[in-house]
Amino acid sequence: MINSTDITKYTRDLSILFVEDHKELRVDTIDILKNFFKTVDSSENGKEALDKYIKYKEQNSQYYDLVLSDIRMPIMDGIELTEKIYDLNPSQIIIILSAHDETKYLLKLVNLGIEQFIKKPIDYQELLSAFLNSAKKLKEKNNLDTNTKIIQISKKITYNKDSKSLYNGKENIYLTKFEIIFIELLTTNIGKIYSNDEIVLHYNSLKENIDSTNIRKLVSKLRKKLPTNNLESIYGIGYKFIPYL
Repeated sequence: MINSTDITKYTRDLSILFVEDHKELRVDTIDILKNFFKTVDSSENGKEALDKYIKYKEQNSQYYDLVLSDIRMPIMDGIELTEKIYDLNPSQIIIILSAHDETKYLLKLVNLGIEQFIKKPIDYQELLSAFLNSAKKLKEKNNLDTNTKIIQISKKITYNKDSKSLYNGKENIYLTKFEIIFIELLTTNIGKIYSNDEIVLHYNSLKENIDSTNIRKLVSKLRKKLPTNNLESIYGIGYKFIPYL
């Protein structure tokens, strides 16, 4: 179970915009969010949320740190809201709430670049984990050292972007050319889900060919080289590295 103190250490100075049309869920979740975030604003549909998002920037000279949004809402749904937010701020961290039958919508959102999705009914431990991961990423971004090229994948596993090498402690793990390309992509944004289409396009941009079947084979072989199973497959959507906590 995630310790609330561990979360507030990272989130206490952050702002979040929560978008949910279901009043009871919105009110209950706001009460939880107020325990972790300095600023908690909410909206009941995408149109209202977008207006609030723009107004917040005008008043504070910065956007919200996090956006948490449902998919299905009146007036403007979560997909359109995500598209419009990314038009304004491509680096915005967005976490999506979704029902079990919304995979077709999630794939589009993954391709847009959302941080994570949480299934309804909400598992609040999963939600808090997503907040912790996102807050750590924001802190790392704000304290970014441009000379740092070492990516921490797990407690022992690191990836050196300069040498394109994977290490288990000091032991170098042999990687094929296709495995290097795959790891390069997924370590660009640890925790982000990369769809099969996005992976194929990335390989094509490097003048290499791969398809969905070969991606599965690649992942299977790569998992055998990773002592911990932190390369996650999201059924019907794509793959991601689980952020190291």
